Amino acid sequence: MNAESCCGGSGAHLNAVEPCASSALADDTVKQLSEWFKALSDPTRIRILSILAQRELCVCDLAEALGMTQSAISHQLRYSRTLRLVKNRRDGNTIYYTHDDAHTLGLLQMAIDHIDHLQKENSHG
Repeated sequence: MNAESCCGGSGAHLNAVEPCASSALADDTVKQLSEWFKALSDPTRIRILSILAQRELCVCDLAEALGMTQSAISHQLRYSRTLRLVKNRRDGNTIYYTHDDAHTLGLLQMAIDHIDHLQKENSHG
């Protein structure tokens, strides 16, 4: 769409566009955000992060809690670690996983709160 054909032929509102364009996210940031949200779009990873919000757990504990194989959980954790959604620590032969930092936990909680809000809104409307 060209500028003349929008907003009734008057073109774009440059006084509104210019501040937005100058503060647009950098391409690298957009790419990283896209990868992060893609990772959070997987139901298994959401379940893992939700459980890890309560406490750190090892792969076998996560597998038991989710009724999945250790291999499937390990695969999801490996992918999650590459994006720094989770981190691990070793204690002897056992590796424990937890959220990488408060940002991942905060984002997950904000998303859960938003879904709760939408569900309450839909049940009243």
